Amino acid sequence: MRIVPTSDQECKELLGRVSLGRLACALDNQPYVVPVAFSYEPGRIYVFSTVGKKIEWMRQNPKVCLQVDEIGNRSHWTSVVINGIYLELQEPQYSAEKRRARELLGESAQWWIAPMAERREQVSDLSIEPVFFRIDIESMSGLRGIPEA
Repeated sequence: MRIVPTSDQECKELLGRVSLGRLACALDNQPYVVPVAFSYEPGRIYVFSTVGKKIEWMRQNPKVCLQVDEIGNRSHWTSVVINGIYLELQEPQYSAEKRRARELLGESAQWWIAPMAERREQVSDLSIEPVFFRIDIESMSGLRGIPEA
């Protein structure tokens, strides 16, 4: 297998096809990585969550990293790493963008049910509000594994 860099365009195309990734944040020199569903638009990534560890940490340290893969097998894969800045889409300043994020994320059927239900069960609070945020992409790079003949 050879490992080769992907072009910026190939990275963008992968982000348009794949909707699950791993979000990394850090606080007090402690990293934290969780799977997230996302939607991509040029220059930004939209994500939905509820308030918990990752939101609390990103509110304190907005520097984040998102890693996204498309894996065929051990020698045929593509991986993209994004470094960016967390921005919570709070009302009323980001109302229109929050609607846009909801629309994009809603293209994946019932994207919100599992996270909302799980969070409400954990804290026994039916008033849990969703948190929509974006990651402003500061840098992006990718690699691809290619099987050798």
